[in-house]
Amino acid sequence: MTVRIVIADDQDVVRAGFGALLDTQPDLTVVGSAADGAAAVGICRETRPDVVLMDVRMPVLDGIEATRRIVAGAGVGGGPRIVMLTTFDLDEYVYDALAAGASGFLLKDMAAERLFEAVRVVAAGEALLAPTVTRRLIGEFVRLRPHTAGPTPLALLTPRETEVLRLIAEGLANAEIAARLTVSAETVKTHVSRVLAKLGARDRAQAVMLAYEFGLVVPRSGGAGPGARRFPERL
Repeated sequence: MTVRIVIADDQDVVRAGFGALLDTQPDLTVVGSAADGAAAVGICRETRPDVVLMDVRMPVLDGIEATRRIVAGAGVGGGPRIVMLTTFDLDEYVYDALAAGASGFLLKDMAAERLFEAVRVVAAGEALLAPTVTRRLIGEFVRLRPHTAGPTPLALLTPRETEVLRLIAEGLANAEIAARLTVSAETVKTHVSRVLAKLGARDRAQAVMLAYEFGLVVPRSGGAGPGARRFPERL
């Protein structure tokens, strides 16, 4: 299956460069590009892509609001997967972009192979975050968003589903979770789907956010001692 892609960035050289790279892959094709967020929303409505590479900072409408509108217009579980592109690994809008429905973040100076992998991963329904961006995201939870008090959607999860969510937050892919729990990959996929539905999460990236926000997983504060969680990269 060919993955259909829209590129939204206010820099011509970025759109042209990413487009040229992506079109070298037989399973990837660029179906549209936009120089601002408003144009990106319109192009996504017209072309119905599988993946959108969205710059954070753009004129007319920024990438976060454009993401929010694209996700809202697509309905539950539908629409393209959106990967936010940024120049800085300490981008102040990491949390807001993921909360708006983005499936991950990547830095613009990534290698070509990394770009191809990212598009394929999010098109397959997973999520992908650059490690340094993930650290920023978790830092935001700790600094600005204390753990939610009282009942949370985590109470809806079975013990096994809670365990699966913990492993997702560690950064394990389905195959790794299956090996850890000694179950089939198909069983893990079923658990993941139920976790997303019960949490009301669009994808694994948002599920990880909720795991930290509700205090299920606590980020490490220092070195990697026994039992320390590693920051997720591919979710």
